[in-house]
Amino acid sequence: MLHIGCHLSSSKGFLAMGRQALELGADTFQFFTRNPRGSKAKDIDPADTQALMHLMAEHHFAPIIAHAPYTLNLCGKEGENRAFARETMADDLRRMEYLPGQYYNFHPGSHVGQGAEAGAAYIAEALNQILCPEQTTTVLLETMAGKGTEVGRNFQEIREILDQVTLSDKMGVCLDTCHVSDAGYDLINDLDGVLAEFDRVIGLDKLKAIHLNDSKNPRGSHKDRHECIGSGCIGLEAITRIIRHPALRDLPFCLETPNDLPGYAQEVELLRKLAE
Repeated sequence: MLHIGCHLSSSKGFLAMGRQALELGADTFQFFTRNPRGSKAKDIDPADTQALMHLMAEHHFAPIIAHAPYTLNLCGKEGENRAFARETMADDLRRMEYLPGQYYNFHPGSHVGQGAEAGAAYIAEALNQILCPEQTTTVLLETMAGKGTEVGRNFQEIREILDQVTLSDKMGVCLDTCHVSDAGYDLINDLDGVLAEFDRVIGLDKLKAIHLNDSKNPRGSHKDRHECIGSGCIGLEAITRIIRHPALRDLPFCLETPNDLPGYAQEVELLRKLAE
């Protein structure tokens, strides 16, 4: 069975997001933990989170994905910026324990000229301060397109971070199809080869979720411009192979396409048919 969802607004609360996901035909979803361009977060209502957990169990949801705000940069050049990112992420993970057993995804960050090796070291250092043995949330590093000085532009850079994290069992990876295509991986003609490379470098056991997006730009463009499913340079045939691949088909797939809610509903319906 295909586990598919999209990014939803958390403004109306957790149970409302779960109900909205069901209305769209989804059985997972993603949401921002707080303002994606800022630092403010709404207070957690324990009754609301409990109600969502009941709904998810009743309708056999896959794990849902909380997304860190874009402003966080664990490997920035300024110490105060790294400290802000560290404190915000630690707060997010404390809040996530109201929804035990879910995923928390973040962009590794930009090394801003310090070099990818230094960036990876800063990210791992922060994670070693943030992660704790009792947490139930799995933290996901997102694969990136390689725009500017982004860390995570290839599987090796993700591996370098993971190798330096002490509580490795709390870590996983979210593979973004637009990002890895823009980074140069050939999802269209060599999906098996890409996944074999991922397994060799990182390990498929670390792959926990997929951001399923088409791309406005051809492979290797390093642009990070998402497109609606089947309307971009990856195309519907390749995306069908992705959702049907035996190494991927049991993972939660989350759409981040440039869509409104009716558009997401159409994409969810289309992908369910293609997955059959």
